Amino acid sequence: MLTGEKVLLRAVTAADAAILHAELTNDVETRMRASGAPWVPRSADAAQAAHKATEEQAADPVVANFVVQEIASGELAGEAQLWGIDSHNRYAHLGFSLRPSFRGRRLGTDLISVLCDYGFRVRGLNRLQIETLSDNEPVLRAAAANGFVVEGRLREAGWIGYFADEVILGLLAAEWWAKRA
Repeated sequence: MLTGEKVLLRAVTAADAAILHAELTNDVETRMRASGAPWVPRSADAAQAAHKATEEQAADPVVANFVVQEIASGELAGEAQLWGIDSHNRYAHLGFSLRPSFRGRRLGTDLISVLCDYGFRVRGLNRLQIETLSDNEPVLRAAAANGFVVEGRLREAGWIGYFADEVILGLLAAEWWAKRA
């Protein structure tokens, strides 16, 4: 487990998969905004199969999936991942989705901090990147609070019922370590 001040990250269980499926995978707007792909309905059986595949690929060096648990309540708050992990160039992307009832609790800043700790300290990466839509103010604020800087904007790169700009933010290991010192 990886622990922050407000959240902890742990492995996904079968019980988690059902909740995440109901509240995140089947939430059309959340899924469209998070994945960059069109939403398609998935059955609970498909969610369980995806959970099994994730469990079996736990040693996959390209992705690290976590469940986000709020420490104060002990409840499942969402999901997070480091993905596109490139061990040669030592970079990865990070992303997360919170269940609707956990949004607005300021968990994102701590969540990003814990993912950075995992990426830089545990995995020895040199760069982490976040891609988010330009209207996603909570993620933009949480990323900035962790030292991420805006590196670019992809104009109208995301389709979410309308075209939205995508913002690319980056953080280097040296910047992260300097902030911790």
